[in-house]
Amino acid sequence: MTHLSHVIRTTAVLVFALASALPAAAQGWTGGYISGHIGFSKIMEGSDNVVVFDRDLDGDFDDVITTAAGANAFTPGFCVGAAVNSLPASGCTVDDSGLDAGGRAGYDWQMGRLLFGVVGELAFVDHVDSVSAFSTTPAFYTLTRELEWLGGVRARAGFGGERVLLYGTGGLAWGGLDHSFSTSNTANTFVETEEEMAWGYQLGGGLEFRFGGKWTAGAEYLWSSLADEDRYTVRAQGPVAATNPFILGNASGSDLRRADRFDFGAVRLVMGYRF
Repeated sequence: MTHLSHVIRTTAVLVFALASALPAAAQGWTGGYISGHIGFSKIMEGSDNVVVFDRDLDGDFDDVITTAAGANAFTPGFCVGAAVNSLPASGCTVDDSGLDAGGRAGYDWQMGRLLFGVVGELAFVDHVDSVSAFSTTPAFYTLTRELEWLGGVRARAGFGGERVLLYGTGGLAWGGLDHSFSTSNTANTFVETEEEMAWGYQLGGGLEFRFGGKWTAGAEYLWSSLADEDRYTVRAQGPVAATNPFILGNASGSDLRRADRFDFGAVRLVMGYRF
């Protein structure tokens, strides 16, 4: 929630600080529009970027995978990114910023300075996001998700002057994801269960300028959060010896998944046409 609170505070300060500077206007922003955007998006990392386990297969990912001696089998810990190799000291690759491009269509209603509207959007975001766990074997376990597309339906509200529009926006988001798993563990077999669609929400704000009558240009920041943490699981199972850590809690194996939502923020340049 830290990133969400930051977005809300930043947007509120921007809107109220600049609203008084906008001159009053007629219904100049009322009507439909289409626009496209291009920018870059960065994945938000946090303390919940870890792998969690369901050792007894009760559906709760709150267990510790232990060895036959009772020790935590994952004491080497976790890292953000894809593991370089099975040694924790080698670290993980860095999840880079990605391209964010797409289009939208919407409609606004202006009443004096106040503006209210709705907008629908489809974007293509180049994001590959990984998290890795290391066991004492040693071995690595890397869970990767790739965002293939991102849709959104949002409300927006703001203040419109003769040529300037300042707004905040928020609403529903959903995305198509492709998951994958890799490990250096050759003893167990691993079975993946995937749901490709994830749902969440978006919040942000922006500034638009009108020129040439019906054309607009501006900038926008948009924070997206998709509830993807339970959309993909991997079961570690046999055939292995009865002392294998993954089957000590349940002979059918243990499940593992990510603990974090898919959070990312995007800075965009927007170009549009109003009807």
